[in-house]
Amino acid sequence: MKINTDAQKIEELLTRGVDEVIHKEVLQKKLLSGEQLRVKLGIDPTSANLHLGRSIPLLKLRDFQELGHQVVFIVGDFTGIIGDTSDKDSERPMLTREAVEENKKTYFAQVSKILDIDAVEFRYNSEWLEGLTYREIGEHADLFSVSDFIARDNIKRRLDAGKRVSLRETLYPLMQGYDSVAIKADVELGGTDQRFNMLAGRVLQPHFKQEPQDILMTPLINGTDGRKMSSSWGNTINLLAPAVDMYGKVMSMQDSEIVTYFTMCTRVPLSKVAEVREALSGEANPRDAKMELAFEITRMYHGEEGAREGESYFRETFQQKQVPEDVIEISGDYVEALVRTEVVASKNELRRLLEAGGVRDAETGEKFTEMPTSVTEPRVLKIGKRRFVKLMP
Repeated sequence: MKINTDAQKIEELLTRGVDEVIHKEVLQKKLLSGEQLRVKLGIDPTSANLHLGRSIPLLKLRDFQELGHQVVFIVGDFTGIIGDTSDKDSERPMLTREAVEENKKTYFAQVSKILDIDAVEFRYNSEWLEGLTYREIGEHADLFSVSDFIARDNIKRRLDAGKRVSLRETLYPLMQGYDSVAIKADVELGGTDQRFNMLAGRVLQPHFKQEPQDILMTPLINGTDGRKMSSSWGNTINLLAPAVDMYGKVMSMQDSEIVTYFTMCTRVPLSKVAEVREALSGEANPRDAKMELAFEITRMYHGEEGAREGESYFRETFQQKQVPEDVIEISGDYVEALVRTEVVASKNELRRLLEAGGVRDAETGEKFTEMPTSVTEPRVLKIGKRRFVKLMP
């Protein structure tokens, strides 16, 4: 494939939704030279679902791919067992091999929603990590000091607070760094929380007579509740979410995130993003910009038809005010309360509705397969076509 050296496209690649590049001048020169680069991104299967936060480096990987570079997607089936605590304030438990195997099953399909999967070099890091000997691991570890590891912000905070830091955690950067050696990476992509791990690749590669990789870091985004998007917090917008759920969840996020999501989670022209930013700084209704955003994100993963479905559900439910103002409020055992208040005729009817996808979050469109046992804040459910109920804490 011919390498595209268009200076404007390269500049956007290196700046759009980018927090830091190490080293930008060096990488920019390589990109302009027409040399094909090997560009690496690794994701551990700690959850079965990839979410929009994960899509940011994936979209950046696609940008490299569209310029003609060889992208290498690594499923961290071995690093996933060890566990990375780069973005955690507590020790991440080791995952079982069974859990990792189960989680990674759909990664290929999820990644194909963004990348041209036929042109991707798809690897599992157990290929090279599982067979390393103590001698080899000792050789790798000798290139780093303990102080390098404990100087990291989150590790220092945990130590200062008297929290446990396991020796296992010190191994993770070595493994991610060795991934770069194994696949001979020229560039590694990752979130800002991966800075130390990616720099480990730059330390290890010269030891193996390789040029140190350049690094491109993307920011982290907030989820639907305003905190960092994380599967462990349940505030994600998953790439496999049904169209109605995806559209509704984008609509439920904070208005302050609109421009950030347009910039990092879509590839609409930056001129359009500038128009949105300017409109929001004036008297424009954020809802309109958010509906454009929700349509575009849903279209990326479900096509035009899915985006229209999501928009239609939102308009019918909210803009046409199908949610009644005097919606019934229930608390305690929600199943019993639904029957008692005659919102449903029986527990059997409720079960059938749940199995048929007939119970949704009225705001996000998320389907429920079973009733929640508790909520932390009031939540309105749409049951069937016309019934609504508000779950109270």
